[in-house]
Amino acid sequence: MISQRNFLLGLSSASVSAAVLPGCAALDREAGFLPLFDGQTLNGWQLLAGKGSGYGVKDGVLYCAKGGGGNLLSNREYADFIFRFEFKLEAGSNNGIALRAPLAAGSLAYLGMESQILDDTDPKYAKLKAAQYHGSIYLIAPARRGLLRPVGEWNEEEIYCRGRHLRVTLNGKVIVDANLNNVTDRETLEKHPGMLRTKGHIGFLGHNDYVEFRNLRIKELPVAEVNNVPPAGFKRLFNGQDLEGWKGLVADPIKRAKMSKDELAAAQAKADEQMAAHWGVADGMLIFDGKGQSLCTARDYADFEMLCDWKIEPKGDSGIYVRGTPQIQIWERDTPGNPKRVGSGGLYNNQKNASEPLKWADRAPGLWNRFRILCVGEKIHVFLNDELVVNNVTMENFWDRTQPLFPFGQIELQAHGSALYFRNLYIREIATTTDPKSATPPAAPKAPVKKGETKAN
Repeated sequence: MISQRNFLLGLSSASVSAAVLPGCAALDREAGFLPLFDGQTLNGWQLLAGKGSGYGVKDGVLYCAKGGGGNLLSNREYADFIFRFEFKLEAGSNNGIALRAPLAAGSLAYLGMESQILDDTDPKYAKLKAAQYHGSIYLIAPARRGLLRPVGEWNEEEIYCRGRHLRVTLNGKVIVDANLNNVTDRETLEKHPGMLRTKGHIGFLGHNDYVEFRNLRIKELPVAEVNNVPPAGFKRLFNGQDLEGWKGLVADPIKRAKMSKDELAAAQAKADEQMAAHWGVADGMLIFDGKGQSLCTARDYADFEMLCDWKIEPKGDSGIYVRGTPQIQIWERDTPGNPKRVGSGGLYNNQKNASEPLKWADRAPGLWNRFRILCVGEKIHVFLNDELVVNNVTMENFWDRTQPLFPFGQIELQAHGSALYFRNLYIREIATTTDPKSATPPAAPKAPVKKGETKAN
């Protein structure tokens, strides 16, 4: 029999446990989170292209001033993370959360990503596109509506970013759950290179409206990478062990299209023999000895995203051919033929469109570099070591400048007389209206190739 005293003690202990456990659970849910705002200053933040009074701090709140704003960005960059915060709107308020953004002024909804902060209920926003309302990844992924608290009340939000998976939770309800690899709209891919970024700054994108923020905290998520193991959504072009999936180079796309089946087979056998003599695999790397011809994928590709790690020696020279067309340039400042001493990543053979990279982003010879290349239609984005060096530039058809870039073709690693090293070659094909198996092959040139255009550097 339990005495009344022991029963009451047990009841008291249970009551205490009930009071403590919810708090413990809350602490557990916040484990690993660190504050991004000290509640008193803007230390740890940078304001770019500030407007009016910009941003300020009062009573533990970070606010965007009325008539102010600009891009207030964290000093640090973040890759994969969970970002939690609270915000309060006035009628018609408009702001945004910068995600994986470069440290820059301007519209980071395109060069990075933006999760919209907006008073959806204001009549002036009645005719917005679905992906412009609160919580949406701006003009990329639309959010579920109707979960904002009334204007003047605090809202709680969480933004989860892991690889290409983005999830936005507003007041306890998921309003966005998006896989960026599922974005196949050509216009969106062309206008939003920032969605390809793997890291960047977090921040606030003010639009002259008063908005308050508080309790900003972040938890970084571990990012693990193993050589020659593709990230989610990608497939290996190189298996890290042998030359499976690769072949030697036979002529150019137009000449190959003119060959008979037997002629092409004979030329391919000869090219494969030469490939085996000069391209090899060691320690998970594709290695070229500096002699022989380029290495080509065994199959053709249309629209795609490609990752490629590469390394050159001093004065090295190479490039990535897209759909059999030269080329996204690889070299260093002291490479012969680089009188302007520009960096890698540019579209070397362009004449009418930009040919040079937007910035220098190369690492020194002997160190690994990484390309992230998006090819959609005729347009190319190139990131080099996480820096955008080519932004939505038309790639010209080197083989016949009267034609646009071929709709499909092989990817080539250019041989140019210097030792080369490649690894982590991955590709993600993007749905396209052109089927590589049924599209018309490259036609004969409508005009002869001009003198001086026979060599693709």
